[in-house]
Amino acid sequence: MADYEISFDRARIDFRATSDILKAAYWGRHRTDAGHEQAFDNSLCAAAYLDGRQVAFARAVTDRTYFGYLCDIIVWPEHRGQGLGRRLVKAFIEHPELGGILHWGLSTSDAHGVYEKLGFVRGMDGQYMRLSRTPAA
Repeated sequence: MADYEISFDRARIDFRATSDILKAAYWGRHRTDAGHEQAFDNSLCAAAYLDGRQVAFARAVTDRTYFGYLCDIIVWPEHRGQGLGRRLVKAFIEHPELGGILHWGLSTSDAHGVYEKLGFVRGMDGQYMRLSRTPAA
């Protein structure tokens, strides 16, 4: 696998490329740049880079203590199939400031297998997925 870097440095995120690819996704076709700016400002964002160029994005809506909801997990088309979506999710789950989160959620219509490998289970609706962890002693 290529040497991808994952960073939570919001200043490095290519807003234009990220907003455009999200608006092109089936779940983002009604979104706007202004909406993305506000959503990113109110979330913890991460991106993956190859040779300094952004190739994936994800964000978490979280209280940074007990609950986290992962969303907008997207990999640029030419980098799909490399495990980047899973690596981004794992980076959030293992983030030192988010270690106390016991319940992670996300919603997907087509990537259940990616998240099941990390321990997420499908909800009754078939779209919502949840990862529950036991509190550390």
